[in-house]
Amino acid sequence: MAIERKQVGPRMSGAVVHGNTVYLAGQVAHKAAGKSVTEQTKEILETIDALLAECGTSKQNLLSTNIWLSDMSTFAEMNAVWDAWVVPGHTPARATVEAKLAAPQYTVEIMVVAAK
Repeated sequence: MAIERKQVGPRMSGAVVHGNTVYLAGQVAHKAAGKSVTEQTKEILETIDALLAECGTSKQNLLSTNIWLSDMSTFAEMNAVWDAWVVPGHTPARATVEAKLAAPQYTVEIMVVAAK
């Protein structure tokens, strides 16, 4: 099977499609960097929607999600945005953990895998 890469960079691709599976890189908020977890999560989910569309799929086809928070005390804040975004009845397998992210202005990072 062919491997298709989207938004290819020197270190990573924004998305990789193999067969009927779409793998997104971890997404962070660039415009909302340093802002609230709510604002960062909204931007990240918009980016995920766009990348999934570029790969020919949507959030309805999510298989799994990994979410990293720089502070687990923001879990409910992030979930409020997530719950409004995710498609009821099509929720993915998910893990959420606290981790030190690549730069202090990032408080949320989200990675998803979806079917086409």
